[in-house]
Amino acid sequence: MNRPTPAPLPGGELKMPPATKLPSSEGLGVGSWAQSSLGKGSELSMNQYRCWAEVDLSALHRNLAWIRKSVGAGVKILSVVKADAYGHGLQQIAAALMHGGTDVFGVANLSEAGSIRRVGAGWPILMLGACLPHEIETAVRDDVRPTISSFGEARLFSVAAQRLGKTVRAHMKVDTGMGRLGIAGPDAEHLLAKVSRLKGLHVEGLYTHFASVEDNAAFSHRQQEQFRLLLKDLSQRGIHVPLVHASNSGGVLLERGSVFNMVRPGLLVYGIIPPGLRTQRIRPNPDLHPVLSWHCRVALVREIPKGTPISYGGTFVAPRRMRVAILTAGYGDGFMRSSNGRSVVLICGRRCRIVGRITMDQMIADVSQTPGVAPGDNATLIGRQGNAEITVCETAGAFGTIPWEVLTGITYRVPRVYLGAHAS
Repeated sequence: MNRPTPAPLPGGELKMPPATKLPSSEGLGVGSWAQSSLGKGSELSMNQYRCWAEVDLSALHRNLAWIRKSVGAGVKILSVVKADAYGHGLQQIAAALMHGGTDVFGVANLSEAGSIRRVGAGWPILMLGACLPHEIETAVRDDVRPTISSFGEARLFSVAAQRLGKTVRAHMKVDTGMGRLGIAGPDAEHLLAKVSRLKGLHVEGLYTHFASVEDNAAFSHRQQEQFRLLLKDLSQRGIHVPLVHASNSGGVLLERGSVFNMVRPGLLVYGIIPPGLRTQRIRPNPDLHPVLSWHCRVALVREIPKGTPISYGGTFVAPRRMRVAILTAGYGDGFMRSSNGRSVVLICGRRCRIVGRITMDQMIADVSQTPGVAPGDNATLIGRQGNAEITVCETAGAFGTIPWEVLTGITYRVPRVYLGAHAS
């Protein structure tokens, strides 16, 4: 599996679909949904946004380079870009990762695979979920590598491949403890040998998935042992699969013995260490940089008398005279209502608590101890202001969820603004 070279346009620019090309200034680009609302030819300025996410493509490149250095030059990197590249914007992220040197892309469905193909042809794409029966022919035609967990799936791919005159490069998945996709461990050896005899199908990869690597070392080691035993048995039977992979982001950080010859980082690509009992002991890494930050504006500043109920239901009542800022973000943008009473934002470089219920388009911050707040000021929901920072993991804690859900939950109406030398 060789990594292709991005096809350049005149001037050395990676070919991008017209929908993602926008007027830019000083290396700034904006996702396609911003184009549809602002219109072609609009002069884009940060001050025009009410709520937006900034995506630093230079940080993305540095993160990929760190992963490459960490796992070694001989190990291939499959960058997981499902769910709109974890909310960062699939096509821009895919283009940057192509230039950054990723080897393979991991997606959840054929639509995501098609988006990558429109950015640059030739990159291997592994569909991490199971193909539905009606999707099999499309996957074969579009050279999307399927994940196969049963002989029935393999046979359908073999039939489609022969009908289309193609060879399917499939990855067989082994269930070592996730209980989701994959061949049951005891059956894997027999089934792999059987699948290998099907016409039109080449088993290019064999993989498993850690279920709790960030938290449970003992369980992860048992998964790893089971997978290694299978590899040993296959080797003794003369069955050798070109690509073997197990490590997600947590595996890359914590299970050096599970690197094999390909890894599948997700959160790490975006500069985030997955939270867990084991990963919380990892020191902050200066070579990993969060790619996404999330911002909105102060719309109004008000003085609130003591005893004033704030927002729907009056669940918060001002305990004293307060100064509050009305912010231009709410659960319609992905800032979860479940975080009532636990969330903070950064305004003028200070942490300000959200008070009252979060509404669809607005929320209210206590700025009583933050002098000088004025309409139009930047309020940072995730990211830095000066020396102060709110991480996506902190926000996830306030929301009562995980960073994956926070990132993928930032909604479509929030423009992604691309920064850095690699923005287009």
